[in-house]
Amino acid sequence: MTKVVCPGSFDPVTNGHLDIIERASRLFDEVVVAVLVNESKKGLFTIDERLELLDRATSDLPNVSTASFNGLLVDFCTDNGISAIVKGLRAVTDFDYELQMAQMNGSLTEVDTLFIPTTPEYSFLASSLVKEVAKHGGDVSRLVPDFVLTDLKAKYA
Repeated sequence: MTKVVCPGSFDPVTNGHLDIIERASRLFDEVVVAVLVNESKKGLFTIDERLELLDRATSDLPNVSTASFNGLLVDFCTDNGISAIVKGLRAVTDFDYELQMAQMNGSLTEVDTLFIPTTPEYSFLASSLVKEVAKHGGDVSRLVPDFVLTDLKAKYA
């Protein structure tokens, strides 16, 4: 049984994230979507809110679960029997950074990293851009699930 993790901040979860999670769920037996707890960074959504949004967004995927972690991702993987990290790539700049991370993680443990290229429709999509556009009243309805849009509007009301 192959168990993988899709890590990120998911502040908030976007359709681009969901594209990678859904595709990973078709390839692997179990997918854990793990929210990084970064105490030095204040997010728009709390960790609990992010987990709730992810649970709702992935409720139709029976082999997907959610969790949060702090510290090293490879320690989370080792502690939870996870054999690989799945990362989405939007552009070459993502690859440069993610390759370094993958090589560092590989030097620390035997956890592999697998890259899934994003669907072109979402190649520009980042949570930070969604928040910036939503903050100024722009239309992000095609970029996030409906319930995330509702929560974004409430945050910026």
